[in-house]
Amino acid sequence: MAGVDQDFIRTLKEKVNIVEVAEGYITLEKRGASYWACCPFHHEKTPSFAINEAGQYYHCFGCGESGDVIRFVSELESLDFMDAVKLLAQRAKMPMPETVNDNGKTAELKRKRDALLKILNDCAHFYLDNLNSGKADEHIDYILKRQIPSGMVRAFGLGASLNYNDLPKYLLSKGYSRQDIVDSGTVNDANGRLTDAQGGRLVFPIINSYNEVIAFGGRALKKVDFGKYVNTRDTLIFNKRKNLYNINLLKKLKKSQTVKEVIMVEGYMDTVSLYQAGFKNVVASMGTSLTQDQARLLKRYADTVLISYDGDGAGQKANLRGLDILKEEGLNVKVVPLPEGLDPDDVIKQRGNEGYQACLDAAMPLIDYKLFVLKKGFDLQRTEDKRRYVTEALDVIRTAESSAVKEELLKRLRDDTGISFEALKRDLEAKPKPVETKKEIAEVRSDNADASKKASRYVLSGFLFGADYTEGLDVATVPFKDEVHIIIAKYIRSKKLMEEQIRLSEIFEFFDEKTPEYDELTRILDYSEGGGLTGEVAEKYFFDCLVKMKLDDVDEKIAEETKRLSGVTDVRQRAGIAQKIYELAKQKEKIKNGARD
Repeated sequence: MAGVDQDFIRTLKEKVNIVEVAEGYITLEKRGASYWACCPFHHEKTPSFAINEAGQYYHCFGCGESGDVIRFVSELESLDFMDAVKLLAQRAKMPMPETVNDNGKTAELKRKRDALLKILNDCAHFYLDNLNSGKADEHIDYILKRQIPSGMVRAFGLGASLNYNDLPKYLLSKGYSRQDIVDSGTVNDANGRLTDAQGGRLVFPIINSYNEVIAFGGRALKKVDFGKYVNTRDTLIFNKRKNLYNINLLKKLKKSQTVKEVIMVEGYMDTVSLYQAGFKNVVASMGTSLTQDQARLLKRYADTVLISYDGDGAGQKANLRGLDILKEEGLNVKVVPLPEGLDPDDVIKQRGNEGYQACLDAAMPLIDYKLFVLKKGFDLQRTEDKRRYVTEALDVIRTAESSAVKEELLKRLRDDTGISFEALKRDLEAKPKPVETKKEIAEVRSDNADASKKASRYVLSGFLFGADYTEGLDVATVPFKDEVHIIIAKYIRSKKLMEEQIRLSEIFEFFDEKTPEYDELTRILDYSEGGGLTGEVAEKYFFDCLVKMKLDDVDEKIAEETKRLSGVTDVRQRAGIAQKIYELAKQKEKIKNGARD
């Protein structure tokens, strides 16, 4: 968190309630002192994601994701730390302070990001001016040919690149550095020659959910040897695997009305065409295979996604690749069957809004679509093909979540193949069900930590969460060995001495994210809910762990003294070391006898 005043961060976290922030992303249910939800970071059916309002932190007991309100926003919005702070500061109406010295890294990163965004914004205006310059006849002809009205041209900010040279000259004349221009992705550097990455194309600005231009897509107007459509390469501010085209207008739509489902298409023209036709809940994957990041981004706006790719074999195979990724993130996935050889834009133009709505109404659930595609790959008039189809179809049906759905699909398979329902059902039940990979939520996630480390975690958790049986005990007397445990114990000790409340959100400031230290912190948080620290059994286990820690500590000291003894020849020194070993052995017996001090 270097780069911003720490007092500002603490004040910000005091003003912004993590529960209120989280309610804008997920549905919370209050249970006891915590708020629960299905985890936004991994797919699950039973809520294991808890927000502790008093401590102002979240923790998932399934996958271990933990953090404060800043990390929560950072993860769900795909923002870096500083941008997440900026977003929350805007929410709290707190002006951002000047950054502090961190060898200039944070300041340079911010300067770089701001410079790239400014370059991209200027590029968007440059392309738009080109389109209206009277020199973009080919681009205008294409727009008219595709029947894109002027209102849609303005809504999506379409522009024109007239050649390969004008954009680099324009950007250099604006005073931008050569390196920043190249790093923005808008310009290519080929052996020292700068060229427009979208040279000669119709340009589609790619805008994020904060209305920032972060990249461009371009459509070739002439026959080319490479891609008909090309996207800006990945940069500091753009990763096509984490973004969706038209997400900015979808966010605007959600603010004005409830969005029950999102239509996912493949490209820019399909998006513009559907939006123009009134289907404003549309986004595009920009030609990439669907990713987990895109699935999570979609889930912020709706729970149901309608995949509407081209009605050809390649499009259908792409559907199958993406469907499972979306499904794994907890989305209700349906596939829109389109007429063979047509894309959504074609359907709108040939059959109108009603024709496309009919396609949406016929959208198939995942399992139905898999069978639909599977059937198209076999000639059921041939005995061998029919047998293979039945075998593979049963494998698909076996994954259905309910007996009712299995029965319905078996009847459909019976009608397709002429094989009796009873025979199909026997074959379905004869083969063992696939082993479910669903992750069971345990009270504490398992890992490779040894018994000593696990004992240390439990003891520290008892102090951290204020278990009744820790009253009167001094955390400073506990022999923690793990550096993370020592840091947290010092924090607890300092709060006790100052008679201040322990705030869990402060502890996240001590460790960098995605490090072994941060992961160790999440292991300790696993004990924060579910009664793992309360009751007689928990109390006994706490003191058993404390005893083990103290015995291990004494054993380590005895081993050290014994090793030292073997290297000493002086009689007096040996006698002194032997006395220490004797006293340690007595201390060990006292611990074994159950002393709780």
